[in-house]
Amino acid sequence: MVLLGPSPSINAQVGKGLLDPNVATEKDLAGLPHMTPAIVKALLAERPFMSVTDLNTFLVGQKLTPEQATDFYRKAFVHVNLNTGTREEIMLIPGAGTRMVREFAEYRPWKAWAQFDKEISKYVGQAETDRLKQYVFIPIDLNAAADDVILTIPGLGARMLGEFKEYRPWKTKAQFDKEIGKYVGANETARLWRYVVIQ
Repeated sequence: MVLLGPSPSINAQVGKGLLDPNVATEKDLAGLPHMTPAIVKALLAERPFMSVTDLNTFLVGQKLTPEQATDFYRKAFVHVNLNTGTREEIMLIPGAGTRMVREFAEYRPWKAWAQFDKEISKYVGQAETDRLKQYVFIPIDLNAAADDVILTIPGLGARMLGEFKEYRPWKTKAQFDKEIGKYVGANETARLWRYVVIQ
């Protein structure tokens, strides 16, 4: 299973210009639409956001309108899990609409990027499929994923790659929480867990 996106190594940047607000720098966040210094500082203090709906609640609380939030999401977004994402999450993807809510759900469980290309491009073409990829992911198999696939997790560097591999075979979430939590703490461990699965 792979994290979807045009680039095999996205880190904070997902695709072309799309940032993950959970790992983006203060400078990068300051350059995003409708971000004031006060909003940026508040966002840094609140993260990690475990879903884009959590992020949306924060932005609305900062007095951004729905249109302003959508402007932000064209540049930065918290990925939606294709296999578990809710209607509310998918509807926050700019331009996705109710049709993608239906199509994303219809083909679950998603297992590979090629499957997404095949099924979604039937409806919207490859260019739009590639754009949508920037906003979604399929959880990565902790026990089998190659290095380059693991490194697509936003903000995950070489050190954490080593830790992910050192504890193979992973058996439970509790084990993940214990071992990874030693290095990055509970909040970051929870954020990383969003992107993985034990099979």
